[in-house]
Amino acid sequence: MESKPNFEEIDFQKYLLVLQRRWLPTVGIFTIVTSFATLFAFSLKASYKADGSLLIRTNETSSLTGLGEAIGKLESLTTTNNPLETQAKIVTSVPVLQETIRTLNLKDNQGEPLKIRDFAQKLKIENAKGTEILLISYTDNDPVLAAEVVNQLMKVYIRNNIEANRAEAASARKFIGQEIPTTEAAVKEAESNLRKFKEENKIIALETEASIAVQTISSLEQQISEAQAQFVNVNARAQKLQYQASINSQQSVTFASLSQIPGIQQVVTQLQEAEDQLAIEQSRLQPTHPMIINLEEKITALNNLLQNRINQNIGNNQQIPAENLQIGELRQRLIEDFARTETERVGLGKQITELSNKWYAYKKRVNVLPRLEQTQRQLERKLKAAQTTYEALLTKLQEVQVAENQNIGNARIISPALIPDQSSGPRKLIVIAAGGVVGVIVALIAAFTLDLIDSSVKTLKEARELFQYTLLGVIPSVGRNIKRNYLEQQIPRIIGREIPHHPVGDAYQMLQANLQFLNSDKKLKAIVVTSSVPQEGKSEVAANLAVTMAQLGQRVLLVDANMRHPIQHHIWEITNAVGLSNVMVDQVALNVAIQQPIPNLYVLPSGVVPPNPVALLDSQRMAGLVNSFTQEYDFVIFDTPPLAGMLDAAVLSKLVDGILLVVRPGVINYDTANAAKEFLRQSGQQVLGMVINGMNIKREPDSYFYYSRKSIESNVSRNSLPLK
Repeated sequence: MESKPNFEEIDFQKYLLVLQRRWLPTVGIFTIVTSFATLFAFSLKASYKADGSLLIRTNETSSLTGLGEAIGKLESLTTTNNPLETQAKIVTSVPVLQETIRTLNLKDNQGEPLKIRDFAQKLKIENAKGTEILLISYTDNDPVLAAEVVNQLMKVYIRNNIEANRAEAASARKFIGQEIPTTEAAVKEAESNLRKFKEENKIIALETEASIAVQTISSLEQQISEAQAQFVNVNARAQKLQYQASINSQQSVTFASLSQIPGIQQVVTQLQEAEDQLAIEQSRLQPTHPMIINLEEKITALNNLLQNRINQNIGNNQQIPAENLQIGELRQRLIEDFARTETERVGLGKQITELSNKWYAYKKRVNVLPRLEQTQRQLERKLKAAQTTYEALLTKLQEVQVAENQNIGNARIISPALIPDQSSGPRKLIVIAAGGVVGVIVALIAAFTLDLIDSSVKTLKEARELFQYTLLGVIPSVGRNIKRNYLEQQIPRIIGREIPHHPVGDAYQMLQANLQFLNSDKKLKAIVVTSSVPQEGKSEVAANLAVTMAQLGQRVLLVDANMRHPIQHHIWEITNAVGLSNVMVDQVALNVAIQQPIPNLYVLPSGVVPPNPVALLDSQRMAGLVNSFTQEYDFVIFDTPPLAGMLDAAVLSKLVDGILLVVRPGVINYDTANAAKEFLRQSGQQVLGMVINGMNIKREPDSYFYYSRKSIESNVSRNSLPLK
């Protein structure tokens, strides 16, 4: 089944159409809301608002004396909070309000003490932007009382503020008095601990000692480095002398005796001269030169001679280098140099040892100094903290003693409330206007809500989109006056006969023309006129269509096939004693049952209501009658019951050329329309098209395509045209 379409594009014209459809509840709701607003406006009593202001500040006396300035000082706990907001809450606190009510003996309308809640509703506290001023206002019907309340409230707040500051100072004084002895003992203990520490570690000035120790260590390190350098040089020289002379105790005696033998000294001298000459010649001659070879041979011979003479003198085969056999003076000098160098080396070794011992001693002290400094700083911090706390407590004790004796708070009245001379309540016109605005809003909400929950098909466009059948005609509504007569008659009437030249007649002529040109191959002879539900005007459409065709010169037969609720005999004011049902059971002849109310129009009423109308319509007799009707008349129109729950139209439509479906916006809803459409589809009915009946031109956005509103409104008659 199809569901109600969702119209996403809604323009202002469609909004206006909704208001036109729901004008009655819209106007009613607007009237009710506006009326209540008007009554409320005139029932309001005059109210007066008295204003006063408080300056919230730091205690001036404390600021001037420098004592107790923290008592009562307003500070915010966070950067985002305003301390004036806290004071505003204090002004409206229960104790302050209760004291004000009690002092002024405020009563309510019943003579009972005014409740805190009611009192607070009349009270307003604001912070003057960019200042430290609180604006206090109170609204009451009595202007004198309003001013008294504001002034008394400010006095109560200031008195409570002073008492709170005193209480705070007294509490602080008591607390400080209890803490001073403990803090004093802590100072003495910290001083004793620091003194003991310095005595035990022999500390006078750690920073000075550390500086001196660092300098001493640096000096010792320099001295050690210099002594070590000297030791290295002396040791190297001694080793060199020992290496050059190969000096030891035994060799020194041997060298001394050999140096005194002339033969050995002579050979040594010759050997040295030969070696010197060889060195000179090697610098300018090749190694294979004869002179080089001769010198080398000479040196070898001299070495051999020297060794022989040594062996002859010392009696063993000990090999002694020739360079060690210098003259006695040189050898003696070498021995003396070696002795002096060895003595110097031993002295430097002892000096290095002594300097190193001093360096280690100072280094050990320096390594301990950071720990001692850390401990000393900790003890000094404890002492300083204890002293600071002690001094602060002494200072605060003096401050709170002064603050406790003061009689000044941190607020003062800068503008007392004056008796207001003008009412501050809302003006009546403003209340009425606001009520009108609210009324419009509520009325609009109600109108659109009703339209949303209304599931009926409201416009021609919705009907076309829902059924999707060919639109053969649009029958407009004829106005309010005719609808008023509808309540009196309840019987459809023939607009073409009773209201000549009415625009509705033009609509039926258009319908007749569309039916004639619907099928160019086969001319329509018989149709069934039905609707989805009752009250859509199918009988009216059938009757007026028959009149239109008859006026055009066609012989038209209008058959009232609605044997459940017949209406055509009332429309034409003819008898229903005999009719279709009687003819089908052969109770009366056809020519007797058919009546002619106007020229070219013949009406066959339904006759006596049978027990089973469907059985009569679905019979061979009915098929024969339809065949004879189409042969004798130019056009046959069957007025049948609606499709909802009845098979009459479906059964009869199989015997004719098709169904003309009448749709009346505002009567049919989406559920019944979908059910009717699905029924026609499943039963395989031939639907020629549909007629939109009772269309309200003013409520159709596209109505100008069909009719002129002016022509219709100017030709509407006061005669009724009720629907069935």
